[in-house]
Amino acid sequence: MAVILEARGLGKTYTTGPEPVVALRDVDLTVEEGTLTVVKGRSGSGKTTLLNLLGGLDEPTTGTVLVEGVDIHELSANELAEMRRKTIGFVFQTFGLLPILTAAENVEVPMRLARIDHEARRSRATALLEHVGLGGRARHRPHELSGGEQQRVAIARALANQPKLLLADEPTGQLDSRTGRTIIELILRVVREEGVAAIVATHDPTPMALADQVVELSDGRAIVDA
Repeated sequence: MAVILEARGLGKTYTTGPEPVVALRDVDLTVEEGTLTVVKGRSGSGKTTLLNLLGGLDEPTTGTVLVEGVDIHELSANELAEMRRKTIGFVFQTFGLLPILTAAENVEVPMRLARIDHEARRSRATALLEHVGLGGRARHRPHELSGGEQQRVAIARALANQPKLLLADEPTGQLDSRTGRTIIELILRVVREEGVAAIVATHDPTPMALADQVVELSDGRAIVDA
């Protein structure tokens, strides 16, 4: 299988306070296409920091992140935005849906940014909502959807531009255990059927049994259990 992401010697130190805070130390990670990687650890262990570095949302203090062989932190701001738009999909704990847009319109947002034409956007959004089991809810706005439904819309939106890498930060954190399992099973189905490489940061034990590899963060260091 092709390697989608490599992190080597990845570290992050924050220096905004009176004392430097080391969030990550010398993390190595390899992620292949069609695999699910789970990042676990206590609150404050560095899970969100790691995902932000892997997705180019933050700059590492040390180390490199390669996505399909490209060092993302060597890219210009425009090049990095283009990579995030086309290659990396993000799913957040808080869903992040735009309240004035319907489910279908929310899914279309990344495609609008990528300047995909209207008919293609509509067709892709419809297909994705069907894929996540929400074909009948396309015209509903977020406040008309349950938490689990909103998260499924967020997953559909993250897949809109057919990314190679899906990063999900505590995607079940606001959901009950049954709904959370449904979301994890959906992510796993996307991984297996579409060949996406997914990295899920979570406290939830459910995905750990389904993962191809588990990364445990402790005091900013990573232990990889493949």
